[in-house]
Amino acid sequence: MDSIVQPATTEQSSPSRNRLLLTVYTAAIFVSALLLFSVQPLFTKMVLPRLGGSPAVWSVAMVFFQSLLLAGYAYAHLLMQVRNRIVPVAVHLVLLIAAFATLPLGIASAYGEPPASGYAFWLLGLFAVSIGLPFFALAANNPLLQAWFVRTGHPAAYDPYFLYASSNIGSFLALLSYPFLLEPMFTLQMQNWFWTGGYGLLILLIVACGVLLLRSPKLAMADTRAEDVNAPAPGLLTRLRWIFLAAVPSGLLIAVTAHISTDVAAAPLLWVLPLSLYLLTWVVVFQSRPLLPHKWMLMLQPVAIAGIVVLLAFGGEQNLLLTLGGHQLCFFVIAMACHGELARTRPAARYLTGFYVALSFGGMVGGLFAGLAAPFTFTWIAEYPILIALAALCRPSANERLAGVVRWYWLALAALAVALVAPSYTTGDLSTWFEDHRVWVAGAVGVLAALLALILNAGRWKIFATVALALLLIRVYPADEGRVTTVRSFFGVHKIVVTPGGYFHVLMHGTTIHGAERFRSNDGTPVAGRPEPITYYHKDGGIGQAVSAIRERKGAPLKVAAIGVGSGTLACAAERGESWTFFEIDQSMVDAARDPRNFRYISSCMPDMKPVIGDARLTFAKEPDGAYDLIIVDAYSSDAIPIHLATEEAMKIYKDKLAPHGAVVMHVSNRHLDLETVVVGIADANDLKSWVFNEDSGRDSDYIFSTDVVISAREEADIGRLASSKQWEQTEADDRVRVWTDDYSNILGALYRRLRDGE
Repeated sequence: MDSIVQPATTEQSSPSRNRLLLTVYTAAIFVSALLLFSVQPLFTKMVLPRLGGSPAVWSVAMVFFQSLLLAGYAYAHLLMQVRNRIVPVAVHLVLLIAAFATLPLGIASAYGEPPASGYAFWLLGLFAVSIGLPFFALAANNPLLQAWFVRTGHPAAYDPYFLYASSNIGSFLALLSYPFLLEPMFTLQMQNWFWTGGYGLLILLIVACGVLLLRSPKLAMADTRAEDVNAPAPGLLTRLRWIFLAAVPSGLLIAVTAHISTDVAAAPLLWVLPLSLYLLTWVVVFQSRPLLPHKWMLMLQPVAIAGIVVLLAFGGEQNLLLTLGGHQLCFFVIAMACHGELARTRPAARYLTGFYVALSFGGMVGGLFAGLAAPFTFTWIAEYPILIALAALCRPSANERLAGVVRWYWLALAALAVALVAPSYTTGDLSTWFEDHRVWVAGAVGVLAALLALILNAGRWKIFATVALALLLIRVYPADEGRVTTVRSFFGVHKIVVTPGGYFHVLMHGTTIHGAERFRSNDGTPVAGRPEPITYYHKDGGIGQAVSAIRERKGAPLKVAAIGVGSGTLACAAERGESWTFFEIDQSMVDAARDPRNFRYISSCMPDMKPVIGDARLTFAKEPDGAYDLIIVDAYSSDAIPIHLATEEAMKIYKDKLAPHGAVVMHVSNRHLDLETVVVGIADANDLKSWVFNEDSGRDSDYIFSTDVVISAREEADIGRLASSKQWEQTEADDRVRVWTDDYSNILGALYRRLRDGE
């Protein structure tokens, strides 16, 4: 038992032994983190083709991983309550070997398609059965190995938290290596085998850690330190504060990613940047000598909060790089301050595992709030300003300067709030002035919060209330021109914008326009009759020409499948007697498009439309073979694309559903990715010929946009007059570009080709 104090032998306390201990434990923690953070994108990507590309898959996966991380930390905490060293080592090695026996990773064979209801719970069960055991064993390694290290008698064991930095370096490298190295170079099958090999290496490293622990002196050197032995156990309030300090930046990570993806730019791989910064903060704060001292971060934190207030008031699309950089720099400072407080208040080494349980629980709470609860609760990204305000409460308690002045602050703040908010309920010059000067008004209140902290060292509740007022002003004096309605679901936030004067109703997903309808003519009179398709769907664009050419070639009413409803524009591309079936993943989008107050395409042209709800990869596969003259895949006009609809296997499904002389039209307009090459490649892999249309409309001011379209068919005659049109260019597959499959895709390559071509 470890209760007997025995000094270390000369051999055991030698520098060579200490170096070996540090090297082996650091390597084990590093490799464990590398595997932990690479399994998440690896397995989720394996699941997508079978379950569809619903963002709900990612959200539920996040809940699963965070929940199992908490379970792993709790297991480590309970296991280390056993003072005998052999038991924790033996139990954990048995767990690791049992988990290794389930590898390589794979989807549990007993699971077929998801049920009609209870989809999230079914998916959680799939994750648990398929990868629950290996992930659980990995999740326990970080706190468990640190606790073992405490008992080894290493001179640095009295404060083992520096090893947490090694863990986060591994997580950081896994995060960056997956999209930039592993995904472009290797198939999922190869990635799976590499991961399995890494798991085997980890077991060997943990065996070495266990042997070094068992050969260590009976009582760890850290346990002989008086400050550790006599340190009181952390109280309930301390543990609750740890949970809060971990929850805020965890939720803020998801919230800032949602904000910049929705209101700034939905660029591919944009999620990598905030997550990289988040992991970097853990690396820095748990260094023995942090490069960025905590007191600096506490001084900068209120400035960062004020900076976000100004950025939110300013808006998202002006000066894109400054806005993106500003949000992420401010997030980094706020996360550094929160995590620095955790590092500053960390307990003695004997309470290490309980500390990590609190951190994990807080991270899960923050993730659940921002990732699952917020999309159901709010119609906009409200969690971002909420968490920004809560970040002020992460500051330590303070001794206020000029207490005689500060004590009147609550009364002054209440008066200021009434004076600034009341005009929003009125009309007139004052209200208009506040709307025109919202950046200055909200920004000034945000700066006031920063000055309170820096000059008066005000209490965190006063700073919180001031920040909350600044954020409220942004909401009551919105920046959008015209009237805006927001619709939110798992699939993101859609905005329906009525332009000034009511001339156009525009559907936007983030900063990407997905459709529009003219409601008033240039002279201001209401538009009557059948709405005219505009944006990407006007009659002279690629999609309009394709529909017309296939209709002309057939000489009879068409049977069409359209994947994606959007604003319902394509409903008015149908002619009398034709059969059009729409496939849409988001019911809220269908509801918004049906409402004639938003758009009139469906109500005017196809009031009896009954779209098939669900992911098209799943629902369309159930359609009868050879049924459709034309298939329109309109799921790629956003800057973020559903990859599972752009693979060789997906194109095979489309081909199987085509009538003998049918064609597939794929809308591939994208600001960041070259998808033409991808679509031509997957069509060629299915023995289909392809023609590309990418002519500039020159009429963007009238909401008639340039469109990139690829049409694929078995023979040239199947696309009628398009084959001889100068606007359509027959394109061969590029042998240098690897075909996307369910086993391989390369977003980075598509991004590079777009940048290379200067588009």
